[in-house]
Amino acid sequence: MNDDAGKQANHPRTVLITGCSSGIGRTCALGLKARGWRVFATARREEDIAALEQEGLEALYLDYAEPESIAACVQAVAERTDGRLFALFNNGAYGQLGAVEDLSREVLVRQFEANFFGWHDLTVQVIPLMRAQGAGRIVQNSSVLGLVAMKWRGAYNASKFAIEGLSDTLRLELRGSGIHVSIIEPGPIWSKFLDNALKQFEANIDVAHSRYRMVYEERLKKLRGESRPNPFKLPPEAVLKKLIHALESPRPKVRYYVTVPTHVMAFLRRVLPWRALDAVLNRASDSN
Repeated sequence: MNDDAGKQANHPRTVLITGCSSGIGRTCALGLKARGWRVFATARREEDIAALEQEGLEALYLDYAEPESIAACVQAVAERTDGRLFALFNNGAYGQLGAVEDLSREVLVRQFEANFFGWHDLTVQVIPLMRAQGAGRIVQNSSVLGLVAMKWRGAYNASKFAIEGLSDTLRLELRGSGIHVSIIEPGPIWSKFLDNALKQFEANIDVAHSRYRMVYEERLKKLRGESRPNPFKLPPEAVLKKLIHALESPRPKVRYYVTVPTHVMAFLRRVLPWRALDAVLNRASDSN
């Protein structure tokens, strides 16, 4: 057994997971609990926290846009575990749709507060706990849109590209510490993600006065389920499977691809010239 595997085997299996009200977060929290992990699951709404507690999870309030809630969450976990947190799964996020031209500075800031700055804040606050024990796992739930960009998703693309770069840098800087950083990159997953994206779009994009009004009307049909479903969508258990490997394997991977579109786009990104890739992404943007 190598040193990292030995540290993991001798360490309590404790994990903090964000965004657990539904979808990937909830599925992963319950799946890990069933495997014997002590799971701290976060959510923003009181009713979601109560529901998680009824499932036997240790539920905590956390909103990535509220630094004080991040600090309070880390303090609570440290107190309950005597400072022995082994793993963090940054998962909570939302997608702001809309053409780049239609994104205000304020909307972009809110996207990054939830999808990037909050992740960074939470991560750097748990790293000292992992350093003190000489082992840990940090897993970031990114996206295929952290590998390639697609139209009408500029805010979300940017936040996920940023997470990819930050995570790659962190992995290099933590080399030799016993703390591993992995990135999971799902494509389409069955969840409430699109429902939340629709709410944000309607709240923040002025469709009537946009030059992309007709594009938006077509996209709204898709978001409201008025067009054919995506045949490549997988259940959130597909992400759970990758998370289990990232947390439990003595040699976790740097990246985990989930769904056919992610595998395809990762391959095309490696082999196609940029203009050819742009042509593929342009078609994909309009068909999904």
